[in-house]
Amino acid sequence: MLLNAQYFLLIALLCLPLEAFAATVHRCEAANGRITFTTLSCGAGDSLSLQEVRTFTPGTAVALMPEADTHETSGMKIKRREPTVVGQAEDKCGNVINARERREAIINQRVVAGMSQQDVESALGKPDKVTVRNSATSYRYDTKRGRSAHVEFDEKGCTKGKAKTQTAKSPR
Repeated sequence: MLLNAQYFLLIALLCLPLEAFAATVHRCEAANGRITFTTLSCGAGDSLSLQEVRTFTPGTAVALMPEADTHETSGMKIKRREPTVVGQAEDKCGNVINARERREAIINQRVVAGMSQQDVESALGKPDKVTVRNSATSYRYDTKRGRSAHVEFDEKGCTKGKAKTQTAKSPR
C-alpha cells in the first residue's frame, strides 16, 4: 500500500502544469547601484521590483524573442523592389564591355572596343612595336601565321575600336 502511494505521488508531481515551476524573485537595487536578486525581502533603503522567473525542464523549446507581428495595415502596401547596386566596379574604360564579352574576346584572340592595354596583351601577347603620340598609344603586331594587327588606344589606355588586321599576300 505504501508503494502505491509513492507511485501516485510521483505521477501527481509529473503531471503538474509548468506554471507550478514559476517563482517570483525580488530584485533589490541599492542606492549605490548594486543589484541583488533574492527570494527574501530587500534591505532598508533598497528599491524593490518583482521579477517572475520560470524554470524550464530539459528538452523544452523556449522562444527567446517573441514572434514578429506580420499583419498588414490598411495604409501599408508591400511592394517588392529590385536591389539597388550602390557601388559597382567601373573599369577605366567606362564598362563598355562586360566581363563575359571581355573573356570571350581574350580567349578567341580578338580585340573589341573597350578593352584595356592589359586585355589586348592577354589576347594577342606583347606587341612587336609600341608607338606613343600625344598621349595616344598604338600597338603593332607584325606578321604571325600570315596576319598582322594594329591596335590604337586613347589617352585612358582603352581601345578605340576593333584591331586593324592585315593578311599577308602570297607572292606570285
